[in-house]
Amino acid sequence: MAVFLVDADVLARARFGTSQLAETIGALRILHRPQPLPWHRAWRDRHVKAFSDYLDSDPTAAAVVAHAFSPSWMADFLTVPPERPGLTLDDELATMESLSDERIRADLERVRAPLAPELDSIGLAGRTANLLRWIWEHTIAEDWPRRQRILRADVVSRISQLGKDGWSGVLDGMWPGMRWLGGGELQVNERPHPPHDIRGRDLIFIAAHCRTGWVSWRLPDRFGIIYPVTGIFASTAVTTPDSLARLLGSSRATLLLHTAEPISTSGLAAATDMPLGTVGSHLRILLDAGLLQRRRSGREVLYWWTDSAHALVSGRHPAGQGRVPDLLR
Repeated sequence: MAVFLVDADVLARARFGTSQLAETIGALRILHRPQPLPWHRAWRDRHVKAFSDYLDSDPTAAAVVAHAFSPSWMADFLTVPPERPGLTLDDELATMESLSDERIRADLERVRAPLAPELDSIGLAGRTANLLRWIWEHTIAEDWPRRQRILRADVVSRISQLGKDGWSGVLDGMWPGMRWLGGGELQVNERPHPPHDIRGRDLIFIAAHCRTGWVSWRLPDRFGIIYPVTGIFASTAVTTPDSLARLLGSSRATLLLHTAEPISTSGLAAATDMPLGTVGSHLRILLDAGLLQRRRSGREVLYWWTDSAHALVSGRHPAGQGRVPDLLR
């Protein structure tokens, strides 16, 4: 298993935050993988054709993407943690754009060899940065304020949990395989890598919308853990019909419309500007009414529509059901 060796100073200085580059890399991985998670599918379907067209127009960028990811590793030059939260994408890309072609080829070959002939070209850093800027501008930037609200809601929740449950409560289940072992050992995944001593170094936890998390570093002194947050991929344009608002109440109708695809409680709070407690109360009513289903994903609980909710919102009755649930009458 892969373990970070940490001390009290590392944990005392550790920060939580967001990163535009991590958000963009997360989007790239969703677009690149052919089988998205259910709550990523609609977003991917909207953008994957344009993404494929971009790669067709730039075979070198396509080769970088093909070599950058494997089930157990990501090319190191893509995974540099930010100096601090809140930097712009261009700020974060400056480090990548300073790298030589030889360095990038070495990182890509470590993931997948032999290298494609297209990677013999020059300017690999610029080609990769241009691809990442395209992903940001065409699939993320317009919706970044909403994404950032959801990510920050998760960060606030984890900082609050740290005060109540300590590091074990925050880290266990941050993503599959991560847990606090005690004794200054943080297991970051279950893969057979040797322990890495980061005592005396800086550590940042980055919330991102991604399929799975990853570890990043800029040796010798900066390390990052990017972990997945769920919640942004529900419909972005939500207009509550008057009839639904009269039936459920305005707040519950709004929450129902935001749960067409799986979303967490913190994601709902950020997307609707409702307090977490209010969201939780309304969700319990919608669950009892048979309009929502839920399941746990790590430390989050995700909510999304049942067939009854589909029928109610669309004005149709699902097979075998002839009326709105009694609790809503």
